[in-house]
Amino acid sequence: MSHVFPRHTKSALPTIAGGDGPYLIDTAGKRYLDACCGAAVSCLGHSATEVTDAVKAQLDRIPYAHTSFFTSEPAEQLADMLIARAPEGIERVYFLSGGSEAIEAAIKLSRQYFTERGETSRRHVIARWQSYHGNTLGALSAGGNRWRRAQFEPLLVGAMHHIEPCHYWRWGEAGESPEQYGLRVANLLDAKIRELGPETVSAFIAEPVVGATMGAVAAAPGYFKRIREICDRHGVLLILDEVMCGMGRTGHMFACEADGIAPDIVCIAKGLGAGIQPIGAMLCSGEIYRTIESGSGFFQHGHTYIGHPAACAAGVAVLRRIPDLLPNVVAMGARLQAALDAALGQHPHVGDVRGRGLFRGVEIVADKETKEPFDPALGVAAKLKQACFADGLMVYPTGGTVDGRLGDHALIAPPFIIGDAHVEEIVTKFAAALDRTLKEARAA
Repeated sequence: MSHVFPRHTKSALPTIAGGDGPYLIDTAGKRYLDACCGAAVSCLGHSATEVTDAVKAQLDRIPYAHTSFFTSEPAEQLADMLIARAPEGIERVYFLSGGSEAIEAAIKLSRQYFTERGETSRRHVIARWQSYHGNTLGALSAGGNRWRRAQFEPLLVGAMHHIEPCHYWRWGEAGESPEQYGLRVANLLDAKIRELGPETVSAFIAEPVVGATMGAVAAAPGYFKRIREICDRHGVLLILDEVMCGMGRTGHMFACEADGIAPDIVCIAKGLGAGIQPIGAMLCSGEIYRTIESGSGFFQHGHTYIGHPAACAAGVAVLRRIPDLLPNVVAMGARLQAALDAALGQHPHVGDVRGRGLFRGVEIVADKETKEPFDPALGVAAKLKQACFADGLMVYPTGGTVDGRLGDHALIAPPFIIGDAHVEEIVTKFAAALDRTLKEARAA
């Protein structure tokens, strides 16, 4: 009998034994092509020895020292590497152990920034529905995933507010161009700030490409430029959550590069450690840092394992690899999109295939013309995950794509090292598993 508390008590999981490039291998010897990197984490695959060697070497030097006493060479080196590639104006890095921690730090820093400026009334944070920002209570409060929020609603922070997401394929109106739609929904932020009172709002937080909750949905052209203008007009900080979509996943080191904007704060994790060590980071502008530096000098935050030397050593080794792999992310991303379009573009139950780089989403619908989703009671997403896994393919299907209850999609986010043969295997196995799942659903 296992004493592990699993994610789901009714699932009997195989035991992992090893890895080989983009494949995972269980103790029975079965191979699984990891076409989602777990949750867009293992960007270098599962046998990146140059990263594991870097971690081992750091463990031999010094595995841990508390950051209230010491900095470390790996932390300093990784911060330098990140800032060299960061959006304009970003100057400082605060290391953490994962994405939820990074979001918590960003929210708290946005509040402290304004209190140190004497603007103590700025307490509200605005986010978007159908977003996901983490599972700690502050991050969950900011997130707009209604299903994840529901049972914890009494515990969530009342200072968090939400506007509608930006998803042109699903909500663009007849005759409305993507640019017109993007402008219209971006202006919802302006309206919400005015409703709350500009002097009371500290930050707006959003994913440049929405990950698990909507399935690799990039904003309409011009949306984020308008968001940036609105934040600047009202003195509101722009926080970008790149925990899932950043660190090369979309073909850019930082996903916001594609939108031509720079945030005030950006959060990263997942691909930063490639799954080899738990690490995340919150990066902030020089202006924010200098405000703290010239004020109290103390960011009232912290965790035991921030700036962990072994985790930072992994990050350094990962960042040495990612830039060289970005051309492959772009090329294989285009190849994956084309292959999915060819295999599923005319499928009566595939509504949309979208994304950037190696971050692709397939939205599954009951009716292609009306975009009507399947009845959630059918459990299409969960059954699709099981069908793919049985065939040795790992993808990341999720329900609630439309509003937290309705809708199904699958996120496909393979390692940056894949080639043409892997793309073919992904699409072939996915299409077969999808057809099998839908046949089951129709028979139910």
